[in-house]
Amino acid sequence: MNTTEQILPKVKYTIAVSSGKGGVGKSTVAVNLAAALIKEGYKTGLIDADIYGPSIPTMLDAVNERPKLVKINDKNRLLPVVRYGIKMMSIGFLVDPNEAVVWRGPMASSALKQFMGDVEWDELDFLLYDMPPGTGDIQLTLTQSIPLTGAVIVTTPQEISLIDARKGAKMFEKVNVPVLGIIENMSYYTNSDGSKEYIFGKGGGKKLADELKINFLGEIAVNTAIRLGGDEGKPIVLRNPDSVEAGQFTEIAKNMAEDIINKAKLHPKLPVIEI
Repeated sequence: MNTTEQILPKVKYTIAVSSGKGGVGKSTVAVNLAAALIKEGYKTGLIDADIYGPSIPTMLDAVNERPKLVKINDKNRLLPVVRYGIKMMSIGFLVDPNEAVVWRGPMASSALKQFMGDVEWDELDFLLYDMPPGTGDIQLTLTQSIPLTGAVIVTTPQEISLIDARKGAKMFEKVNVPVLGIIENMSYYTNSDGSKEYIFGKGGGKKLADELKINFLGEIAVNTAIRLGGDEGKPIVLRNPDSVEAGQFTEIAKNMAEDIINKAKLHPKLPVIEI
């Protein structure tokens, strides 16, 4: 029995949504991918692995929610909070939202392990992890605790972001986690006349994907509605489903899911899918 079957016996695929640095919209991408997967008919969960900066409760309108404690087979288990069909767990549900989480690395890593082992996740097609930025304890804890199906790297187009995205991809490579691809966020702004303005540069994510010989999963435009969706707790995929940006998220999620499932059919006995 592999580690995934022991810790998350009812979860088919586990995906880390990661970034080399903060401020690139990783959490926004994670919640919209989760919402898009739900819309596509997949049973989806989301773990807020950013222990020090949990934003998932706000982005999914669940700040005041608390997970229920139940007893299953004589063991205490937490039930994930559910919003828009997404099952989720975050340290933000367990601590005062106005207080900082001042923990050393081992405590944060222990909390993440509890989110996997002490939560009744039920049957899921995909479990996404909104990772903290960088390449520290949480990333290592996750990759050492369960075999990840893969990771997606979120970046913005400018070189200063690509430098850290490259490091993030290399980190997953070193711990034998397949990088499913790169998502370029804040790719461009659409002016009122329909023209595109590449505020942060053009094509950086695609160039990095080509350099690393991994998939370029797609680009997401800059739009005020995306920010409002996060602030108001309803992702743009659900808030403005007919928007260009919602379509971009949905297309990325759909293609990512189909790619993972197709590869799993080729390697049904492998705990980690070969890319």
